[in-house]
Amino acid sequence: MRVDKFLHDMNVGTRSQIRKLIKEKAVFVNDVVAKSGRVKVDPVVDQVRLGEQVITYQQYFYFMMNKPLGVVTATEDRKQKTVMDLFNKVDFRKDLFPVGRLDKDTEGLLLITNNGPLAHQLLAPERHVQKTYEAVVTGQITDPAVKQFADGMVLKDGTQLKPADLTILNYSALDEQTLVHVTLKEGKYHLRRMFGSLGERVVSLKRISFGPLQLEEGLLPGTYRELSDEEIEKLKTE
Repeated sequence: MRVDKFLHDMNVGTRSQIRKLIKEKAVFVNDVVAKSGRVKVDPVVDQVRLGEQVITYQQYFYFMMNKPLGVVTATEDRKQKTVMDLFNKVDFRKDLFPVGRLDKDTEGLLLITNNGPLAHQLLAPERHVQKTYEAVVTGQITDPAVKQFADGMVLKDGTQLKPADLTILNYSALDEQTLVHVTLKEGKYHLRRMFGSLGERVVSLKRISFGPLQLEEGLLPGTYRELSDEEIEKLKTE
C-alpha cells in the first residue's frame, strides 16, 4: 500500500497533515526518507518511522465497551449520542462499528471492531453465539418460569422462542423485585417481552457476556478497553 495510506490507517493524522509530514521529510521507510506519499510499503516487511517513532501497522481493532444507559448503538446519529461518541480521539476510527446492538435503555458489554468478516460470523443466526443478561424484574420469579424459559417460550403474539437459561439469583420482598441471569441462544431480542408474558416488567437490563467475552469488573459505564490477544483468539473460534 502507499505510505500515506499506511499512516492514515494508523491514525497518524489527516491526509493534509500526513502530506505535510512527508514534505518535511519526517517519514522514513526502511530508514530512507519517503519523498512522496506514493512510496509503496509492505506492512508486514517494511519499517515505517515518523521521526524516531516506529509505526506498526494493525489492520483490525477490537474493543470491549460497557455501554451506558441513554446512548444508542449506532455509528452516527444526528439527534442522539452514540457509542462511537464515547471514543477518544486516539482510539476513534471511522471504520469501527458495534457488533449487534443494545437498546438505548440497556447497558453492558458491547463489542466494537472494524473486522467485518468476524462480525458477520458472530451475528450469523446459525452460529448461536450465547449472550447473558443480568436483569431486575418486577415480582417474584419462581421455578415454573425457569421451566418455561428452558422449554422455549411462546410470546403473546404466538412467536415461538428457542430455549433459554433463566437463573434466579435473589428476590427482594421489600422491593418486590427479582434479580436474574438469562442466557439467550438466538439472535432475536425478546427479553422484555419474555418477562411480559409472565405478567412482569424488566426494571433494568445489563448484558454481562457475549460469546466468550465477559464484562470486566471495574469497567465503568461509558468506558472501554482493547481486547487481549487471548480474547480475540477465543472470538475467532467461537
